[in-house]
Amino acid sequence: MFPSIEPSELGNTGLLWLFFTYGYALFRASNLISEGSELLLLVPSLAGLVGGVVLPLLGAVPDGAIMLFSGLGDKEKVQETLAVGVGALAGSTIMLLTVPWGLSIIAGRVDLVESSSGTIKANYLGKPKLKDVESSILEKTSLNHTGVAVSKEVQGGAYIMILTTIPYFLIQVPASFMSGQSIEEVASGEKYWSLIALAICLIGFIWYLHLQLVASKADEAKFHRVEYIKDVLRKGDLSLGGALSNMVKTFDQSEEITNGEIQPLHAENKVKDCLREVLKLPFQKYDKDANATLDKNEMRVFLRDFHESVADEEIDAIFSKYDSDKNGTISFEEFVEVCYYIVTVGYGAPEKGGNGGIAQEYAEGASSGMQRAITGVKDEDIEEEETPEDIASLPAEEQETAIKKKAFTMLFIGTIAVLVFSDPMVDVLQEIAVRVHVSAFYVSFVIAPLASNASEVLASTYYAGKKTTKTITVSFATLLGAACMNNTFCLSIFMALIFFRGLAWQYTAETIAIVLVQILVYLMTRKNTMNVRDGLMVLSIFPLSIVLVVFLASIGFD
Repeated sequence: MFPSIEPSELGNTGLLWLFFTYGYALFRASNLISEGSELLLLVPSLAGLVGGVVLPLLGAVPDGAIMLFSGLGDKEKVQETLAVGVGALAGSTIMLLTVPWGLSIIAGRVDLVESSSGTIKANYLGKPKLKDVESSILEKTSLNHTGVAVSKEVQGGAYIMILTTIPYFLIQVPASFMSGQSIEEVASGEKYWSLIALAICLIGFIWYLHLQLVASKADEAKFHRVEYIKDVLRKGDLSLGGALSNMVKTFDQSEEITNGEIQPLHAENKVKDCLREVLKLPFQKYDKDANATLDKNEMRVFLRDFHESVADEEIDAIFSKYDSDKNGTISFEEFVEVCYYIVTVGYGAPEKGGNGGIAQEYAEGASSGMQRAITGVKDEDIEEEETPEDIASLPAEEQETAIKKKAFTMLFIGTIAVLVFSDPMVDVLQEIAVRVHVSAFYVSFVIAPLASNASEVLASTYYAGKKTTKTITVSFATLLGAACMNNTFCLSIFMALIFFRGLAWQYTAETIAIVLVQILVYLMTRKNTMNVRDGLMVLSIFPLSIVLVVFLASIGFD
């Protein structure tokens, strides 16, 4: 699939150059797949499908491609190159459950407090607002007094992860009774066990995607959409009006069950719920006198931060239309009503029902001042730059088409690049192993995840750094989901290779390490909180797992 450059014919310098070239290409391809998938989340009609199916599946493509090509070589060498794929599987699974997990605890840590009932809780609200706190913040040792909360969603995800390890036992238990036999005998004895494991992997894969699809359609998914809208506004990629106008169309075409009957799902309440989340910070920012209302001058400043020249009579018209109690100020709920009208109808002056003015500013992209307000980012935290004439510059009705075109282009290029570079990368890793005189497994274990999983590490740490219960949940859930995909989708590739190509599963030490790490992470999620000490322990598991494999192999486990 790639112009033939034989790694064995290159010197050490050339081999390293080839490795970094392929590694960078895989890294960029993985990022394209990740960014393209996340971009599709902005299309409400696709958000459930993307969040529940596309993101988990395409996130596993880079690892899966390396594993696939490791078992498609010459029959004489394929048993050796298969170790590259097993190393990628073990390295990816263990690395994702240790390195970014520990970094997420450190990045997302807040004060841990002890409640009157003796329960340890992560104080995301700040100590004065935590009602049931009796004692002060826990004794401030360097490692124990800060940490993160472990939500029910994370605990449930860890339980699902453990269930998806079943195929490892289906192939490993019979393989354990075949030690000492030739590769051909082991392959023959494992053939139908691998077929059973393949079937269980595929069942688990479909079951997991179904669970994700259901979860993505639940009310909790609103948070991810709102947070993504905030982030996009900060970056200037998409206007609030463009994002929410698509959401309005989607909700208008949806249905819900009420009193046992199917009824139309009205968009207004859903969009207003979203607006309440998005506009909470800007309302507080423009409420200069902190009286929980906006007067005419504060509303004028708010509107002008959209680069919209608003005449005094238009301000008067706003208050005439939306100041329901006629007290001369706009409350937060009335503020939401104003913004809802702007997003869905447009505003020249309310009595005109116009579709210019502020609505046009929404379609063209929020100004930098409004981006700061919506995301809560201070002026000094953002560099001044012109908004790029990309998706944000398009009219709202054209943005969805532009998003789809850009996203599918990124997904196509990323997937093709993964398929092109995975095959030669396997050969490079195999040659590196030969030259340093170690098993290809260890080389692949350490190196392959750097190319295929770097985006997950960065994304999980980024979300955790927001320091909220929801973002730390997103961080951990992403990592647990990646492990589930490795246990189902990626492992199914190996089981298919063993069955159809007559290969042998001779990786007892590696299997023990993979399953043991997942059990340890599962046990850690049984707690309500994890402190920094736990995070450092999790980080140490990655190098210790390599030591474990070396030890088990040295005493005869394959």
